[in-house]
Amino acid sequence: MSETMTAIAIEGGKGPAEALKPVRIARPAPKPGQILIQVHAAGVNRPDIIQRMGFYPPPPGSPETLGLEVAGEVVVGAGRWKAGDRVCALLGGGGYAEYAVCDARHALPIPQGLDFVQAAALPETVFTVYANVFEHGALKPGETLMVHGATSGIGTTAIQMGKAHGAKVIATARGADKAATGRELGADVAVDTKAEDFAEAAKREGGCDVVLDMVGGDYFAKDLDALRMDGRIVFIASLGGGDVSLSIGRLMHKRGVVTGSTLRPRTADEKARLAAAVEALVWPWIEAGKVRPQVDATFPLTEAAKAHAHLEGGAHVGKVVLVTA
Repeated sequence: MSETMTAIAIEGGKGPAEALKPVRIARPAPKPGQILIQVHAAGVNRPDIIQRMGFYPPPPGSPETLGLEVAGEVVVGAGRWKAGDRVCALLGGGGYAEYAVCDARHALPIPQGLDFVQAAALPETVFTVYANVFEHGALKPGETLMVHGATSGIGTTAIQMGKAHGAKVIATARGADKAATGRELGADVAVDTKAEDFAEAAKREGGCDVVLDMVGGDYFAKDLDALRMDGRIVFIASLGGGDVSLSIGRLMHKRGVVTGSTLRPRTADEKARLAAAVEALVWPWIEAGKVRPQVDATFPLTEAAKAHAHLEGGAHVGKVVLVTA
């Protein structure tokens, strides 16, 4: 095993997709309680793009290189893992590389029937949906979940996890084709927001108990309009604008809750707790075929710039994944 490895660096520290360049850097060494993973595949996520642009620095102690999730084989074990185990893992950074280290508690076994590429599409997305829809949003079986961005990595996962949990799912997307994809993934109702007001569509279905919103901006007022009594709106991004206008009276009338969270800055112990909860609840759904990662495209690790450009283009359905060989 070489002391160096290929990884992806951001030329100049920040910039457009073209700033992503393969470089040779030192292979990381695991600290006590960490495992070393030979990376076979790494998920590409919107937070990576935000970091590349200079707006999302890694948490203290995390690698400066991009990459929040990987799948591969354990080279140096710790905790319950031994060399040769096949795992996928949530990282604070450093996934765009041939090797990565992580807290042993943040790794999960690759579900039966999945390959490395599919498994690399799981951790960041599944952890995010679980924490926000099932914990902050407190979604219960029989309730109605509305998912914006139906064809994003988060969206495709949230639709399937909501259905596996026994919820009714309303999916929204920009365009008839994307709305149709939402239905194919199991959404009970899919709304093309270019052609229809999603709040009106949701109200025809009796309203929503939980809204997963990654858009913000002018979506917020419609989220509130679509909400049932005691409903919850959960924000995980603000692609349509970070400032919203809130009618306090309307929120009070609906006894609504507006919340949100990020995943990356959470403590190691909190991520370990989430990993255990995800493995207990979601992994059986995956192995039963109720939740399947949707991989839109793969790119060689050295072509990370093309992967970012593809994700930024917005035509993808599901996840974009880098492969090391």
